[in-house]
Amino acid sequence: AAPRVGVSGAGSWGTVLADLLATNGSSVELWAYEREVVDQIHAHRENRFFLPGIRLSPRLAASNDLAETAAGKDLLVVVVPSHVIRETMTALAGRLDGKTSVVSASKGIENQTHLTMTGVLKEVLTIADDRLAVLSGPSFAAEVAKKYPTVVTVASSNPALARFAQQVFATPYFRVYTCDDTIGVELGGSVKNVIAIAAGIVDGLGLGLNTRAALITR
Repeated sequence: AAPRVGVSGAGSWGTVLADLLATNGSSVELWAYEREVVDQIHAHRENRFFLPGIRLSPRLAASNDLAETAAGKDLLVVVVPSHVIRETMTALAGRLDGKTSVVSASKGIENQTHLTMTGVLKEVLTIADDRLAVLSGPSFAAEVAKKYPTVVTVASSNPALARFAQQVFATPYFRVYTCDDTIGVELGGSVKNVIAIAAGIVDGLGLGLNTRAALITR
């Protein structure tokens, strides 16, 4: 049977991942906070707010009901912004199916607690480490939507879950590696934003590619 996947968060990254999963054969339901996004996907097969110009798979369903999106799924992929992840996922506290594993594709560290996103999810959803994974890597949503070759990592303390997520996400243009270093992958996804800002400053100062490469590699 096709894997049943819920994706929470219909920004550009969440929409791209949901479309990739649906195109890949999974049965996918995408939760959007905005009713207009759900209407656009059903009426036009497009998320005109966050991913304009990209036609979405006919297999992709959209919903404004988070509990329904998460119900009875093999995987729940969490792609809501890091600053609202606790508030959003609290709606699912105690309601997640015992067979559902959670993949965090949200980048960031919670300001008040300094928890990573899987740390927040563990606290809010009260689920064990072996049902949690994180997906991260150098991946602009628009480039994945255009099927440019992209490499990401799925990390979990549970090797079977990492392999399952790898199989569900992998395509000829979206290569998925596995590892068990969840914290390392999450921190990499978070600190790269800081490095990106610094690289932008280097560009703004006109200091060239040598300087940018020095900054990134150091």
